[in-house]
Order: sequence, then structure tokens, then C-alpha cells
Amino acid sequence: MSYKRIFEIDEWKVIEKSLHKEDMRLAESITSLGNGYMGMRGNFEEKYSGDMHRGTYIAGVWFPDPTRVGWWKNGYPKYFGKVINATNFIGIDVFVDGEELDLYKTEIEEYYRELDMKNGMLYRRFIANMSGKRTLFEVTRFVSIANKELCLISYEATPLNYDGEITFVPYLDGDVFNEDSNYNEQFWLEVDQGISPKEGHLIMKTKENPFGTPRFTVCTSMRTEASADCDVEVLKKDKYVGNKLVFKAKKDEKIQLIKYISVVTSRDYEETALKDEAFKVLDEAVKVGFNGLKEKHSQAWHKRWEKADVEIKGDPEAQQGIRFNLFQMFSTYYGDDPRLNIGPKGFTGEKYGGATYWDTEAYALPMYLSVADQEVARNLLLYRYNQLEGAYHNARQQGLKGALYPMVTFTGVECHNEWEITFEEIHRNGAIAYAIYNYVNYTGDKEYLHPYGIDVLVGISRFWADRVHYHKKKDVYMIHGVTGPNEYENNVNNNWYTNTMAAWTLSYTLKVIDYLNSTNNNARLKELNVTEEEKAKWKEITDKMYYPYDEELGIFVQHDTFLDKDLMTVDQLSPEDRPLNQKWSWDKILRSCFIKQADVLQGLYFLNDQFTFEEKKRNFEFYEPMTVHESSLSSCIHSILAAELKMEEKAVEMYKRTARLDLDNYNNDTEDGLHITSMSGSWLSIVQGFAGMRTFNEELSFSPFIPKDWESYSFKINYRDRLIKVLVDKKEIKISLEKGEALDLKLYGEKITLKDTYQCPLTQR
Repeated sequence: MSYKRIFEIDEWKVIEKSLHKEDMRLAESITSLGNGYMGMRGNFEEKYSGDMHRGTYIAGVWFPDPTRVGWWKNGYPKYFGKVINATNFIGIDVFVDGEELDLYKTEIEEYYRELDMKNGMLYRRFIANMSGKRTLFEVTRFVSIANKELCLISYEATPLNYDGEITFVPYLDGDVFNEDSNYNEQFWLEVDQGISPKEGHLIMKTKENPFGTPRFTVCTSMRTEASADCDVEVLKKDKYVGNKLVFKAKKDEKIQLIKYISVVTSRDYEETALKDEAFKVLDEAVKVGFNGLKEKHSQAWHKRWEKADVEIKGDPEAQQGIRFNLFQMFSTYYGDDPRLNIGPKGFTGEKYGGATYWDTEAYALPMYLSVADQEVARNLLLYRYNQLEGAYHNARQQGLKGALYPMVTFTGVECHNEWEITFEEIHRNGAIAYAIYNYVNYTGDKEYLHPYGIDVLVGISRFWADRVHYHKKKDVYMIHGVTGPNEYENNVNNNWYTNTMAAWTLSYTLKVIDYLNSTNNNARLKELNVTEEEKAKWKEITDKMYYPYDEELGIFVQHDTFLDKDLMTVDQLSPEDRPLNQKWSWDKILRSCFIKQADVLQGLYFLNDQFTFEEKKRNFEFYEPMTVHESSLSSCIHSILAAELKMEEKAVEMYKRTARLDLDNYNNDTEDGLHITSMSGSWLSIVQGFAGMRTFNEELSFSPFIPKDWESYSFKINYRDRLIKVLVDKKEIKISLEKGEALDLKLYGEKITLKDTYQCPLTQR
């Protein structure tokens, strides 16, 4: 397993001690910042003329890029929705006696950059040697989580061996584009601009589109404070405003520029009010000052860590990995806005369009259930409920009944235009239904089922009932022409996972209907007009669903013809072949037996309590050796199952891969942006894997072990109005009830009552 590591190991920081020009895009991804509302890659404020990817993104602001294909097929989405690069508001050009600072060309000494995850800060320090004049620069940037519409930058310069003229040019630049746009098209039009000494604004609006999707208007404003007297000149051109501040600098005397930035959008305010609202934000910010805002921001991060931190002793690499992943996930989403969801790249890149995938329900929701308030997880479900009409539209586009949730979306309408994904990867419907079960089972919030949950479940069930077909000779129901979670196989018949989740959804929906009828909380159910005939059909499908199975091997077969392939294990591949998706043709990948991510094993993870230990073990030992783990979503599922199967070495190997996937660039693609939605996998690997946490049948249980190289690990979970801390070391397990009423749970299968702190020896497995 190859990797590239350009950052130091530190438990609370990501530290870069040299300027990695050849890996600038990778470094930019790793040092990204966000606050759930906006964020940006770790771009420099000053000029960098080498290869890089400048990206600033605002949550919920997107554009429908028209679908362009050589052969149009009925049902194709008309556009590919994508998050769009927004105004570059961090920019500060720097000159020393007229010579421009360019970190690609200028001689740089003692370069240092750190991402401080505990406090949510990005800090840089370096010495620039420009024609023999050495200047120390120190830069601090944060995107406030105490005030989502604010970004702050402190830029300091200290002449080390000269007196001279230092010029700062803080600016706003709306002349930006997406790297993944059609033919380098730009998406923004200028509405208004203004500039005065030490203050400016730029109002940009997305251009018109032919699809009737919303247009967005964004006002970005800035105000600057200088620590010393300076001459100020205003600069303006199309889509650009800036201030030129010229300082008479003295040797060893520091000059500081503070840039306050506010970003407000038409998602929250009337377009005509944007400018006034943006400057209100700046007025309040200046009153508090940079240091005060920095302190509030840090305190807000500390509160998050107090609830969600995972502490690992004895393995700094593992510790850094889990904290980095939690930091970037919380930077992307913390449930503050129910209109938003979690894009696979967050604010760190443009790949995957920044839209919502099934990743949220399958991988992110289980973590947020435990590490944040219940409302956060509920908002994720409501996001899908509010887009139910779009799911009905998607099914109609395919000539089917019911609701088909999209693979990729901003509005609920499918906006991904690859055939094998848009049309065939329908298993995502199962993840949406499972998320409702997972939430209700974990929280006990059965009130969610009416009116919200039942609407979604009935819509999805009606889709599955129409999508299956009946095989008269075998007297079974089948699902043909699908792509399962393993995207290295397309257009297969009877993908075991898809069939299993379809039948499970129908069965769960019937149970929910029975529950609602038994509680007389069924008004919405009557409006949905679920008939006895329809329920009988669903029951018949669940009873007669076909599941590929091999008696000799004792495994669930991934799909009808999987065993017809030339089966071999990953260790038979040459290292030059990896990763397959970057080395092989798509034709060769589709014909191979190699698996991108958990497929059958994904079903064993979701429905874990329905399978025996032996069934899980046989399937794991068959499929994992053929899995290349080239999806970021793969390693955590394998880690959790390996831990349950007492394959502790494999569980730890897979944890390390998921925890440090981006930090060590295992898949050679982190330069495109971080794998945000899979980052919860490191938390799941520890809590559901090493600690063995399960919540099936509304019962909390643990079955912990500790990796041999660790001294201890601990974490906290929110569970039904309780805050519980779990500590595992080499000798014992300690479970503490830090908040809430006493709780019955199971530890290694034995029932205990948790009233305050329960301790027992660690069971040798």
C-alpha cells in the first residue's frame, strides 16, 4: 500500500516544513478550511504562479451545467449540477520596494505552515529573500464558526535587514472559473462593485440558465485595518476591487494588515439588501476585533471537541488521522442549516460537483447520530423528505412508479449524467430507507415516522415494487440491469446487495405501517392510500426475492455471473497496475473480478444482526482479498467487519487506511480535494469496529478490544439524551455516564446498568 506524506505527524496539527511546489494541489487540499457555510482550499493569500487550484466555495450555491453527450438517451438529466468557484476573497498581493512576492518564484527560507485543528486556524510563517532584502511574513486565517458569514486574515511583515517600502494589496476578485466546467465557461456576472480607502464590495450573480433552477447572488465585502500609517490607493476593474496600502517599513518593526471579509447570499437575504447586510456583519466584526473574534472561534471549536474528540494514546499517526477527519467533517457540515447536506469534497475541491450522494446516509449519518445533537441527524433526514417530489420526478423519468432518490443532487432532481450511475445505481434508494430506520432505532424518535418517514418509505417501496420483475419459471422476483456499490461492474443482474436492500425496505415499510396503525397515528398513511392489495404485493416480493448464493462456497454471490469471472486476489496484481482506475481501461476493469469497495459486505454491515458469524466470515474471506479499496468508502466497512470477526490485524490495517487516506494520499487523488463523506469512516472503525458498538433492536451494546500498538483510546457518544464516555486500555474498559438517566446496555453480551461509571477487565478475544 503506497502513500505520499508531506506533512509532519502531530496529534493536534498538520505541519508542513517546506514548500512542496511539486505537490501544491495536495497541500492545498489538506489545508482547506470551512465553517459549514463557506470555505476554501489552502490557497495562499499572495501570488503563486506555479501549478495550483484556487477554489472558494459557498454552501448551497451551485449551477446547472448543461449535459453534453454524443448520444442522448431518454431520461438523461438535462444538466450536471455543480458547486461553483466563488469570488476569491482571501487575496493579498505583496510587494517589497516594488518587487512582487511570488511564492513560486521568490527565494523562500524557513517555510512553515500548520493547520491547527484544535482551534480551527491556518497559520504560515516564512522568510522571503527578494533581491537580498529578507522579510519575515506571518499569516493567520480562519473561517469563523461563531459567525458563519465571516472570514478573518492577519497578514504581518517584518523587514529583517533593511528599511524600505512594503505594499499590501488586499482585493476581491470575481473573475473566477471552475476547472471542471464545460469549455472553461464562467458562471458569474457582476451586479455591483464599490471601493473606498480600506473598504470594498463585489456583488456577483450566477448567469441565467435554461432549466429554471434558482440563480444566486452573493455579496462579498472587505474592510482592512493597518497597524501603521500608510498611503492608500483604490483599485478597480471588471469583477475586481482592491486597496493598495503602501507602508514605510523599518528594520525589525512589524507591520500588520487585518482583512475582515463578509459573505452573504440571496439564500438568506433579499438581493437588494445584500450590500447593507454584508457591511452590518463587518461593522459588528470590527467592534469585536481580530483577537476577540479569534477567541470566540476557538472557544466554539473547543465545545465541539469536548463532545466529539476521540483520544488515542500510543499511536500519534492514528490520533492525527481521526482528528483531521473529524475536523474536516465538522468544517463541512454541523447541521446548522437543514437546507444543506454533505458534498463528497466539501469546500476542498470541485470533483463530484459538490452535490449530495448516498454517502451521507450510509456513512456520515451514523457518526452524526453519536457526536452531535439529535437535531443534526434529523435535519439530514428532513433534507431528503423535503426533496421527495424530486425523487418522484426521477422515477417518472425512467417510466417507473414511486420515488427514486438521485445519485447526485442539489434539489432532489437527479443531476448526474453517467448512464451506469444515473440509471443503474439504484441501490441508493435502500440507503435512504435504511437511514430512517437507523435514526429511529438509535434515537427512539418514532414521531419522525409520521408524517415524514412514512412518506419517504412508501415512495421508495412503490419504486422497488415496480422495478422488480417476476420470473415465472423460478417463482422469484429479480432486479436486472443495475450497478451495485462496486462500481467496477456495470449493468449486472441480481446484485445481491441491491436485491437484499430492496426486500428489506419493503419489509421495514410494512412494519412501520403496522406500527402507525397500532398507534392510530395514521392520518398521513390514509392519504397515501396504501391498499391491502399493495401491502400483499410487497409481502410477496419480500418472500420471493431472489438472492444469488453458492452452496459450495457458502457465500452470497455478488451478482448472477460474478463467479464466471477469472477470479484472483489483489496480491497477484503488479504494483504498476495500481490504482486500477488510473492505469487500466474501463473495459478491462469491468471484465475483471476486482472490487472497488464493499458490496456484499455493505449489506452484511447494514443488516449485521441478521447474519451469523460464520456467514460474515465466509463472505469476508472470499471478497476482501479481491477488493482494491479504490473507493474512499471501502476501508471503514472492512475494518468494522474485520474487528467483529476477530481479524484484528486486518481491522487495524483498514483503520489506518481510512484514517489517513488523505493525509497520506493513498489513492493518489487527494489533489482533487479531500474525501469528506468517507471521513466518518475512521470514527466508525474505532467506535463500531474496535469498541464493537451496536444499537440493533434499540439496545446499546459494546464488545471492545484494543489494537496492540495502542495504549488506550476513548470517545464519547450522545445516546437518547445521555452523554456516555468509553475508555479502553490494555487492562480494562471504563464506561461513564456523564449526563442523563441510568441506562441498561450490554457489554460482551452481558446486561449491565450504567448509573455512573462501570469498570471491568478487558476481555481477551
